[in-house]
Amino acid sequence: MTQQQLEKYLWGAATQLRGTIDAGDYKQYIFPLLFFKRICDVYDEEFENALKESDGDMEYAAFAEHHHFLVPDGAHWKDVRETTTNVGIALQEAMRAIEKANPDTLYGIFGDASWTNKDRLSDETLTNLIEHYSQHKLSLSNVADDKLGNAYEYLIKEFADDSGHTAAEFYTNRTVVKLMTLIMDPQPGESVYDPTCGSGGLLLNCALHLKEEGKEYRTLKLYGQEINLLTSAIARMNMFMHGIEEFSIVRGDTLAHPAFLHSDELKTFNVILANPPYSIKAWDQKSFANDPYGRNLWGVPPQGCADYAFQQHIQKSLNPMNGRSCVLWPYGVLFRDSEKGMRKKMIEQDLVECVIALGKNLFYNSIMESCLLITNNNKPTGHKGKVLFIDAREELKREKTISYLLPEHISKIHSTYLSFEPREGFSYVADIDEVIEKEASLNIPLYVTGAGDTSILEPSIAYNQWTKSSEELKKSMDNLFKIL
Repeated sequence: MTQQQLEKYLWGAATQLRGTIDAGDYKQYIFPLLFFKRICDVYDEEFENALKESDGDMEYAAFAEHHHFLVPDGAHWKDVRETTTNVGIALQEAMRAIEKANPDTLYGIFGDASWTNKDRLSDETLTNLIEHYSQHKLSLSNVADDKLGNAYEYLIKEFADDSGHTAAEFYTNRTVVKLMTLIMDPQPGESVYDPTCGSGGLLLNCALHLKEEGKEYRTLKLYGQEINLLTSAIARMNMFMHGIEEFSIVRGDTLAHPAFLHSDELKTFNVILANPPYSIKAWDQKSFANDPYGRNLWGVPPQGCADYAFQQHIQKSLNPMNGRSCVLWPYGVLFRDSEKGMRKKMIEQDLVECVIALGKNLFYNSIMESCLLITNNNKPTGHKGKVLFIDAREELKREKTISYLLPEHISKIHSTYLSFEPREGFSYVADIDEVIEKEASLNIPLYVTGAGDTSILEPSIAYNQWTKSSEELKKSMDNLFKIL
């Protein structure tokens, strides 16, 4: 199959669910089913290869060392395919048996979908799904990791497009992911962490980035935490589908129960990339005020907005010697009054290296403008005491309700970041003192001359500017009347 044929084949299963369940729920059935088929087909291929090696020794071919994952007797795809009644029960039992047989790698990976609810999925519907996926073998020789991984990413995007408001939970615009990865430029052997990893796109792209450059990507250490059970399972499947097996993705609430610890302190990482849930209100502010891990570095965020709780968690999780981060945020984190004190301390500590304003509709189902906040614990000498501002709001391609970055947009933004130089109407390098004087606001139009639309100016600053210009106009008029 070509890449396009493979994608059409995989998406064909989802189209069979239309009208049966909500589009937002497709992923909890299609992803586990696809992964189940892949595991079984690869197991069969490995079994056949071991049989050839051993001149038909069945016991030898079943040894665990010959297989990526074990498939117990009675838990194979073909066992479920032969089931005609209570297909959901057979599927659920097979998946649980595979998880149990591979506890170190696959525990809980198939999620908690209700396969046995016949009101949602009848035996006929499940049989049709199974028959659809039975048309082709998804063995390694038929479908290489790269090919299947790309098709899996295609499915993730299709589910995001189809489900609208639920998309942001597990999908970050892949063109923005590409830009973030280029900016962070992870190197072989480094550790990369995403505290709110969704379907794992940011982590995965770091490995693929090294692979594309011909560097050793398998030494990259990938860590992620995700609060949603299904989404964390999708992230793990995403890694395996791309042939990446050295990673740790844990389900849990990052703010309440950070998963990665070392000697009772937060584990630190070389690179952090993240697209945290924005402006969440349901979080434990009181516990954060007395955080046992010392994450309240700059203060306690307001109850109605946990953005700077995540930003401080990220800063505390960075390697103090060479840690760097790139976080995708809604634009408000750069100037909101309620977070000014925390933002000021972050700037004064010379942690902010660059701020990039991105255009509208890069978040799913939202017209809000976004930005990249880049911090660095080891700024190059020429960057110390300075912040680079880039206004890239016009660097995008708009399509219906979603925008994305073209390669030329990514190249222009990335090259400007690397040069760390001013470009008229596009970038500006400010001293920290200058930023502090502007009420510790990181709002791009305050710095980039000719930055176009100033609708994203912080209301209080916009008001102050209007007042100042009004006063100056009054003085000019008074002087004019004196002369007359």
